[in-house]
Formats: sequence, structure tokens, C-alpha cells
Amino acid sequence: MMKFGAAAVAAFAAMALATPANAGILDNFQIKVGVSGVLPDESGDPIPVDISDEWVPSAQIEYFFNDHVSAELLCCVATHDVTANDGAIDLGEVSHFPPTVTLKYRWTDFGAFEPYVGAGVNFTTFYDSNPPDGLSVEYDDSFGPALQAGVDYRVDDHWFVNFDVRRIWINTDVTISGAINATDEVDIDPWVVSTSIGYRF
Repeated sequence: MMKFGAAAVAAFAAMALATPANAGILDNFQIKVGVSGVLPDESGDPIPVDISDEWVPSAQIEYFFNDHVSAELLCCVATHDVTANDGAIDLGEVSHFPPTVTLKYRWTDFGAFEPYVGAGVNFTTFYDSNPPDGLSVEYDDSFGPALQAGVDYRVDDHWFVNFDVRRIWINTDVTISGAINATDEVDIDPWVVSTSIGYRF
């Protein structure tokens, strides 16, 4: 997680340094804060699993190469309840950090509305697994693609309201040991639905 975070920070720092000398360092950035629903479309092989939907605070930072093309980093942390075999096995809770970077294209000829689409990559690391007594549950990290679509509604030159939908492909190998010993390949594949308030510098 630390390596990915450092790489993301370095990438966005490089973008900032690439701005023209006569531009302010933040002129090409906008930020968003809001709430995201992390809604897994989960499946397990060979053990079926159920992973809870969660609504969590989220933040996004976006760098504009020009009026139409930008790169965006989404960050949030979510904790889910996990069960297996149609609820017969309680696997407790697990937290994950799934930063997602996308390259976006937006349309600017609809007045205050600026719709966009994007595609990119997700890295998810799992931590703080909290299974019931007698069990150990470990989740492998995941890399996968991501797609998004959304719209900014610009209130003025700086402030805007955002609605965004992402599909993120997350796959992890789960190792269960203790009172139960098993391995499972789990596709989490969440829809991430966000609503935010943003500011363009």
C-alpha cells in the first residue's frame, strides 16, 4: 500500500510540475469530497460468499491536462461484513483500501453540465481482518481494471456538484484457517456510487 501511495503522489506531483511556469501550481487541479457507496457484486469459487454494502466518506483529486482530458485518483476506506455458504459461516469483518486512478474524457458544450467517462486501474489492499474466535482469514492484494462515468454540475467557476459511478474489478485469494481450513477465490467487483461537492482551483 505504501509503495502504491508513494507512486500516486509522485505521479500527481509530476503533473503539477509540468504546468506552465506562469500558472499557479494548483491551477490544473480540482478536489472532491463526499460519500461513496461500495456495493460488491461478489462471487466465490468454490465457496459462495456474501459481502455487505457500505457507505463511506471518500475523496478525489483530479488533474486537467486540458479542458477535456484529465486524470483522477479516488481514495476511500471501507469495512465489510463477510459470510460464506449462504450465511452459514461467519468470516467477521475486513477493511480494505482501494485507490483507483482513471484517465477521463469530458464534454464541455452542455453549459453547467460536464458529463465524462473514464478508464483506469485499481489497487486494493486488505487489512484489519477481524474474524470470529478460532478463525484466521487472510486476503491477498488485488490489481484490476476500472471504468467510470459521471457528471459535474458547475455552480460557478470554482464550485460544483458531482455524481459518479465506477465499476471496479477486484479479485482476491482468501485463506481460512483454524476451526475451518479452506481457500477461496473471491471476485468482489463492486459498483462504487459517489456523490460529492468539489472545488476547481
